[in-house]
Amino acid sequence: MGMTVFALLEVFNRPKERQTFFLKGLLLLLLMHLAGELFIYSGAYVYAPGLAGAHLPFRVLLGPALYFYAHATMSPDKAIGKGLWALTLSGPLLVVLVMLPFIFMISPEEKLALANPATRDPELWQIAVFTCLSTTLVFISFTVLFLIMALKLHNSHRQQLLERFSDIEQRSLDWFRPVLLIWGTVWLMYAVEFSLGALGWFWFGSGKLLPILEVFALAIFMQKALSQKVLNASEKGLPRATQTRAVLLSAEKMQLIASKLECAMIDDKLFLQDNLSLNKLSESISETENHISETLSQFLHTKFFQFVNNFRVEEAKRALQDTDKLITNIAFDVGFNSKSTFNTAFKKVVGYSPSAYRNSLLDNK
Repeated sequence: MGMTVFALLEVFNRPKERQTFFLKGLLLLLLMHLAGELFIYSGAYVYAPGLAGAHLPFRVLLGPALYFYAHATMSPDKAIGKGLWALTLSGPLLVVLVMLPFIFMISPEEKLALANPATRDPELWQIAVFTCLSTTLVFISFTVLFLIMALKLHNSHRQQLLERFSDIEQRSLDWFRPVLLIWGTVWLMYAVEFSLGALGWFWFGSGKLLPILEVFALAIFMQKALSQKVLNASEKGLPRATQTRAVLLSAEKMQLIASKLECAMIDDKLFLQDNLSLNKLSESISETENHISETLSQFLHTKFFQFVNNFRVEEAKRALQDTDKLITNIAFDVGFNSKSTFNTAFKKVVGYSPSAYRNSLLDNK
């Protein structure tokens, strides 16, 4: 809760952006969820049993809120469809509906009695168990659905970056996928543990392991989300409504464009520009971005990112063979913005790391 509060204070001091707005909403929902869990597990519910479970309708919004944050961060479409909003709001509504018997059929005194096996009423206990299992099922269903949607959105975002930029490290949000999987797993395990606890089943890590994992996941997400820069419109691609259909070029036209691309890379060495983009390459060879993209995908069977970085790797191989420069300096000299990106690209093309490649050259001398 402390981390969430400090993150909220940080976000509220930031300029008004869609990304910031949805991050605020996500953090507020997280705070309500954590406060509700603390209210139950600390035993504070004995002072206000009527509030027990009040956080459950809001907990269902965690998955949608995470997706909306991802949408605001990565999607070029500014508007979120009415159907998606309706689906989102149906989650809390379903939870409230299944909680109605627990809210109105059980008095505060009876709710307190349910906490003790010796004093609980069997029929009322069945209502409580039904409420726990039903709300958990709704939470799991909505969380899985929106996490899958967020993963698909991230994959789509990354693919469009590969088609338009030679450097995607600061734009691709590669941290989002592992954090999403860790956080999603923790939420789902929490929900399962909560349901098993309602049935009286516990394991040795109940109430201990998952809170630690949740703190770990929250810390990573907040650190990454707070340091994530706001992407501009070009880095998010084109909105679906304005995306143009692929233009079918003749083989002769694609051959001509491929020759111009090779000339731009070999003769002009455009790949040495660390911020080379499809737009800049289009201006350089006087061909449209759509024509270049189609040539790369249909004729050369590659993406802009791989196409440019292959030339950078070949240049790096020559430098590793002919000079004694530091590998980091070579990486920057050939157009890469970071050593990690260079190492990944080099290993993908050559099969092993730059240092291993240089050592192999020395061994063969």
